[in-house]
Amino acid sequence: MRGESPAIKDNPPLIYHPHTDSEHSLLEQAREAFGMYRESLQEDRRTLIDRYEIKDLAFKVVGVGSVGTFCGVMLLMASENDPLFLQVKEARTSVLAPYAGKSPYANEGQRVVSGYRRIQSASDAFLGWTQGRLGRQYFVRQLKDMKLSVQVEVMTPGSICEYATLCGWTLARAHARSGEPAQISGYLGKSETFEKAVAKFGIAYADQTEVDHEVLLNAVRKGQVDVMVEPE
Repeated sequence: MRGESPAIKDNPPLIYHPHTDSEHSLLEQAREAFGMYRESLQEDRRTLIDRYEIKDLAFKVVGVGSVGTFCGVMLLMASENDPLFLQVKEARTSVLAPYAGKSPYANEGQRVVSGYRRIQSASDAFLGWTQGRLGRQYFVRQLKDMKLSVQVEVMTPGSICEYATLCGWTLARAHARSGEPAQISGYLGKSETFEKAVAKFGIAYADQTEVDHEVLLNAVRKGQVDVMVEPE
């Protein structure tokens, strides 16, 4: 709580509030952009989101794929015991744009959301997009949407193969929902060329990850990089 208002708890360096001078400005900008986000939701979801009021916004550090972009956590309250946490992530131009062509969407957040909705059988109820005062574009979703995962590190070779097959079918189903299954199938063909290329890329990617990690560890040992170790 901050005074009489609920607030997001700081957990630096992963979750933190900006400097006091800019904090109110950031929250004000979030309220301005919220109207566009609301309009991007399906009509029944708008009725639900209208029950909530924005109370706080904090920065959140996320995965390496989002380094250099804005990511925040927004706290909304419908009542004293009814919080809703939304994650706001900056959406930039797709790295595929130079090869696949410019996106038909004016807002990159809308491009991301449209992709989610096409390939997922059931998307996040609060998935939407907006644009900030400075022109940055974002997509919004629930902070915790109950996704499931597995502990790959404890799998046996057999179970890993079964898991890979399941992931393959899931990915194939998602692409089939995108509207271009025949075109994708024709591109892949009936040979093993694509499968072998993906496997080769995967092995090379894993090897490069190990090399990069060792470079990081060496930098840490030499004191060139400051790190924070999370308790087990």
